Amino acid sequence: MQPIIDRFISYVTIDTESDSKSKTTPSTAKQWDLANKLVADLKAIGMKDVTINDKAYIMATLPSNVDHEVPTIGFISHFDTSPDFSGANVKPQIVRDFDGKDIILNAEKNIVLSPSYFKDLLQYKGQTLITTDGTTLLGADDKAGITEIVTAMEFLVNNPDIKHGKIRVGFTPDEEIGRGAHHFDVAQFEAEWAYTMDGSQIGELEYENFNAAGAKITFKGKSVHPGYAKGKMINSMLLANDFINALPKEETPQETKGYEGFFHVHHLNGSIEETVLELIIRDHNKKKFEKRKELIEKITRKFNKKYAKKFGENIVIADVKDQYYNMKEKVVPVKYIVDIAAKAMKEVNIKPIIKPIRGGTDGCQLSYMGLPCPNIFAGGHNFHGKYEYVPVESMQKAVEVIVKIAELTALPDYGLDKSRN
Repeated sequence: MQPIIDRFISYVTIDTESDSKSKTTPSTAKQWDLANKLVADLKAIGMKDVTINDKAYIMATLPSNVDHEVPTIGFISHFDTSPDFSGANVKPQIVRDFDGKDIILNAEKNIVLSPSYFKDLLQYKGQTLITTDGTTLLGADDKAGITEIVTAMEFLVNNPDIKHGKIRVGFTPDEEIGRGAHHFDVAQFEAEWAYTMDGSQIGELEYENFNAAGAKITFKGKSVHPGYAKGKMINSMLLANDFINALPKEETPQETKGYEGFFHVHHLNGSIEETVLELIIRDHNKKKFEKRKELIEKITRKFNKKYAKKFGENIVIADVKDQYYNMKEKVVPVKYIVDIAAKAMKEVNIKPIIKPIRGGTDGCQLSYMGLPCPNIFAGGHNFHGKYEYVPVESMQKAVEVIVKIAELTALPDYGLDKSRN
């Protein structure tokens, strides 16, 4: 347990917050700090062909130790953290033998991680938790995944009696801003399939995700002295407010679950003259996804029609761009790769929780780039905020799952009851 804790803390205390407004890759220079450390760590544990390119994408190889042909598989995680909450000066707290009661994250600011609100905590009673100090996120998304992959590779290097084929490891920047796979060289990776270690609670196994788009909507206003504004002023902030109210009120993240899609307003910045609204559009169903994008365009046209007669111009400009698509289409034809992961979990006494991702991973884009890539739990909870935590026992189990997948893929028919076909 302690080596996992030490490795995880060494990663999360390095600030790797990404920046969607940046045009570079990685989007922030500080991501190089962890990237370079990861290269050193991979070399130190005995990995081969460790490379890092000019955009901070890392790849490494664990050579096969069997004399028969088996598929090359991969494990992938990202090292950036979300810009939704500060990732600077992370001060992890270790809670041993969790008693099921409130955890004081920050007494001075009265920030409490309580099982009365976060009920998932209760399933980890008696375990060791790593939390924030209430002022930053933790970074288990996805430094827990990186920790697990490095630890599993180290275990396989040190235990050559465990038979496995060639394994490739990949670490990426900028996943949190939707760019993690943009410069990933699938041909160079040379894996038949891979798994992202980027899920949440223990047991999660996912091969369906949202279709995703982002919308940037600009509202143009006209500033006039309020004492003389009658019939002249256009307050762009109020336009933005009306636009938000025109969206379905029940179709937000906090009101939906499972396969239900949503609109999520995540940034709003403006003045009388101009306001910019940023939102994301999500739906598992492709037809519903297209209808959601059409609704944005429909509302935009309605606003412009309303004001065009009086002001002679469009005052709402909508820029909607697709981000990624549901990987199910690419994974179902090779469903055995999901079955292998499920079998691996069962063999290490974990009940697989197969469900759709209410979000996305690098694997979504990679699946469409020719690398089918289901998602496996990394163990963390409450990502992207001060209430984030991860049970160490979940990270240990994730390591076991990686090792077991490596073993199974070296067996005839991958140890499954049916053949790969």
